[in-house]
Amino acid sequence: MGKIIYYEDKNFQGRSYESSSDCSDLHSYFSRCNSIRVENGNWMLYERSNYSGHQYFLGKGEYPDFQQWMGFNDSIRSSRLISPVSTHKIRIYVRENFRGDMVELTEDCPALFEMFNYHEIHSCNILEGSWIFYELPNYRGKQYYMKPGEYLKFTEWGALNSKVGSLRRVLESY
Repeated sequence: MGKIIYYEDKNFQGRSYESSSDCSDLHSYFSRCNSIRVENGNWMLYERSNYSGHQYFLGKGEYPDFQQWMGFNDSIRSSRLISPVSTHKIRIYVRENFRGDMVELTEDCPALFEMFNYHEIHSCNILEGSWIFYELPNYRGKQYYMKPGEYLKFTEWGALNSKVGSLRRVLESY
């Protein structure tokens, strides 16, 4: 069971809204989001309604301002509770449609270039578990939530380009 509390102002001030499930449109509950308290679970937050726009992964903890969760602004319009699983497996490819060099991973990778000499991922197959792709090494930059399935090209996971610097499994909590 997850629990998240959104606050309109920084440092957990102002109007708040508490949730324990997915919500495709948070706009009616608050106009802006400047701080968040995650009491339980892992959450993916989205800049726009219907799970679109910039994505932000938050685990249990306190985030007194939007910069603490690497937010680009104070707009959070939808959220999803992510259920963790115990096993993870992903195959990443340097070309679209599962072509080119392939690497299979079962653990986090803080720097794809350093480990595999990859600057880009054009397709992937999430075989087990959920993953977060980060645009930059060391889990920084734009984030993309990846649930099990086939992604034949980077636009299918919502990216504008194929640049992936690091990737992380969604575990019980961070």
